[in-house]
Amino acid sequence: MTMRSTERFLTTHTGSLPRPDDLIRAMFAKEEGVPIDRDALLAARIVAAVGEIVGRQVAAGVDLVNDGEMSKPSYATYVKDRLSGFDGSSKPFRYQDLDEFPALAKKVFGDPGRARRKTPGCNAALGIKDAGAATIDVANLKRALTGVRAAGAFLSAASPGVISLFFANGHYPNHQAYLYAIADAMRHEYETIAKSGLVLQIDCPDLAMGRHIQFADLPLAEFRTMAQLHVEALNHALSNIPPEQVRLHLCWGNYEGPHHHDVALADIIDIVFLVRAAGISFEAANPRHAHEWALFETVKLPDGKVLIPGVLESKSNFIEHPELIAQRIARYARLVGRENVIAGSDCGYGTWVGQAAVDPDVVWAKLASMAEGARIASRQFWP
Repeated sequence: MTMRSTERFLTTHTGSLPRPDDLIRAMFAKEEGVPIDRDALLAARIVAAVGEIVGRQVAAGVDLVNDGEMSKPSYATYVKDRLSGFDGSSKPFRYQDLDEFPALAKKVFGDPGRARRKTPGCNAALGIKDAGAATIDVANLKRALTGVRAAGAFLSAASPGVISLFFANGHYPNHQAYLYAIADAMRHEYETIAKSGLVLQIDCPDLAMGRHIQFADLPLAEFRTMAQLHVEALNHALSNIPPEQVRLHLCWGNYEGPHHHDVALADIIDIVFLVRAAGISFEAANPRHAHEWALFETVKLPDGKVLIPGVLESKSNFIEHPELIAQRIARYARLVGRENVIAGSDCGYGTWVGQAAVDPDVVWAKLASMAEGARIASRQFWP
């Protein structure tokens, strides 16, 4: 599967997309322990939903498609169903930017989907509980791709660092030991996706969001040291996968907060470049990070890397104008080369089951606008 074009700007997105209402209800029931005939009902509905979501992506003009994360309750907490050792408890997160705005914090944490997420802690040695889950995800996506004209396809998986953020360590002697245990446990999923021929996307909000949540009390220098440790553990898990088959997603948190404590991209970009991944997806459209394109006026993109800047906001119902999207693509293309830019979204549109910040119909309109913007930019750079 490709991540590069020498003829036009490709389009993609971060991973999660709006789930059908009946699938949301079934997944809530599963999370809450309501008996569900998984094989006859939930699994079959997921198969159908993946087929539907792939078709909608292609119809909207998305080139590099995925399964919309239809099988997952959220992009990170799904691992509790795939790994053993998570039967403990975790404390609520501290969001440094929301500390100053308690009324807003109440609204953010009151989101029905967010409030129903399950985040148990690690209380035993980690192992693989459901070795077939990733294989099923691969099969569902490949089935949906049959007869569909897509330039490429990917599946996402949580990084060791973000798993450590959601699931507190109550078993391993220190954070480093915990990270490497997660990396060893997740290696199977990563390699299953890669061996299928699909592109593996590693979701790494820990490298950015972790600064104001997991490590809010650390000074920047110490956070950078911790981020490097997270990258080392991730690279350990990716050691058998060619970098050109991996892309990562960098995120400061997909929630409607002030984000005024977000770490600057300039403060972490050198560490991000160390990940064994050719593609780098990151937030670049929202008001806290839209200015950071200018960083690449002085920072050189390493050989073999491809930037996937967000040209669509993921928490706004505004439909970005195609001309604005073309301008955003062009800024990066002029700085790092036209073959090294793919248009993407800031983050997901269904990060967890029940998330509905953006109306589902608007999501598809935004993706269609991105495709049109990419066509406009392509005509400018490939006349």
